[in-house]
Amino acid sequence: MKKPFSIVLAGKPNVGKSTLFNRLVGKAMAIIDDQPGVTRDWRDGPASLLDLHFMLYDTAGLEHERPRGSLAARTADRTKEALDRADVILMMVDGRDGLTHDDENVAREIRKADRPVILLVNKCESTKLPAGYHEALALGFEKVIAVSAKHGEGLGDLYDAIAPHAPKEAKKKNEPDPDGEKSLNIAIAGRPNAGKSTLVNKLLGEERMLTGPEPGLTRDAIHVAYEYQGKPMRLVDTAGMRRRARIDERIEKMSVQETLRAIRLAHVVILVIDANMPFDKQDYLIAQHVAEEGRGLVIAVNKWDTVERKPETLKMIEAKVEASLAQMSGVTIVPISALKGNGIGTLMRSVSKSYDTWNKRVSTGQLNRWFAGMLADHPPPIVGGGRVKPRYITQIKGRPPTFCMFGNKLDKLPESYIRFLTNGLRKTFDLKGVPIRWNLKKGDNPYLDKGKS
Repeated sequence: MKKPFSIVLAGKPNVGKSTLFNRLVGKAMAIIDDQPGVTRDWRDGPASLLDLHFMLYDTAGLEHERPRGSLAARTADRTKEALDRADVILMMVDGRDGLTHDDENVAREIRKADRPVILLVNKCESTKLPAGYHEALALGFEKVIAVSAKHGEGLGDLYDAIAPHAPKEAKKKNEPDPDGEKSLNIAIAGRPNAGKSTLVNKLLGEERMLTGPEPGLTRDAIHVAYEYQGKPMRLVDTAGMRRRARIDERIEKMSVQETLRAIRLAHVVILVIDANMPFDKQDYLIAQHVAEEGRGLVIAVNKWDTVERKPETLKMIEAKVEASLAQMSGVTIVPISALKGNGIGTLMRSVSKSYDTWNKRVSTGQLNRWFAGMLADHPPPIVGGGRVKPRYITQIKGRPPTFCMFGNKLDKLPESYIRFLTNGLRKTFDLKGVPIRWNLKKGDNPYLDKGKS
């Protein structure tokens, strides 16, 4: 597959790279805040500018002082990897702050990439150019453009600067292939330091995500294309979720909102838990949220290589999960070591199976033969002097499996009997580990007359 025309945004922290990224990709994919250093992992997304279509990369700010092995140094390494993917580099400086020593250092780093560079002087909202624009000319780049990422000003000039470097195919809109297979969207969620980013790196076979001992390294939800056994997938590495009472920073609150959004848009969620602190209250709350959103769930017990009493630990985790997640009974639990790669194949097979189960449809005939047997063996209880009379069942949709029951006095049907039917559905039709939803409708079999005719 031919590499798409790629443009990389680079610059020191807090000059507006993520604001321009969100504008060009057409949605808020990157967290934006006045606090410097919000972006750590580079992210990419399909972007457009008039009739130009390209892959745009948003990178972390390049800081000058970077002690070896420090978070800043590791972040800079990720940015340099993104620069290697560029066909064109957009270096951004802050027109209000003026040219700084950090900008000069960034310019030196960017020149090492040996790519065409367009210098963007951001925050130039007024007709009179700020002093910082004229100072930026001293960096010596041929193309210098005044822009306002926040207000979308100067984008016409940016188009004119990019266009000479773009291949012909970049000016043809990439229409989706109607026959193409859609990606399976997988959100990877869990508490801080459970090993989510390490798992993504192991799946990709490269150090794509920033990892380290510091908790909370991932802030944005980072989307990465992936393929498993010929099946296109999209992995979303999310920020670690702590208990709500401990979330006090604005950045962390935005990170949590991004994680919740990633779960909502996923097909299957891999909940990564630490084998040494397995399935605590926060793990349960995340799993419960997955169930409420109606997503498939697989639990990856990470750092399994560090566990001494493996059989006992696994039984304990299974008992905790089964007791806590009645609405997703039978969820698959896979011991893994994201660092060593142990159990990764089993994990991905479990994800594929969960996705198939999440999409599963059961025919109306099969359902009602099963339903009649359940009612005959275990009739609904008598409530308020009369018996509840379920008559008919049908599946109205998948993703997750949703069933509609018709009958009389169904509003009186106890929750315990609904759970009884739900457990029967799971066992009979192999619907384990996904949410099952019910709609209860008053009335007779709506298909009865059609059957007679």
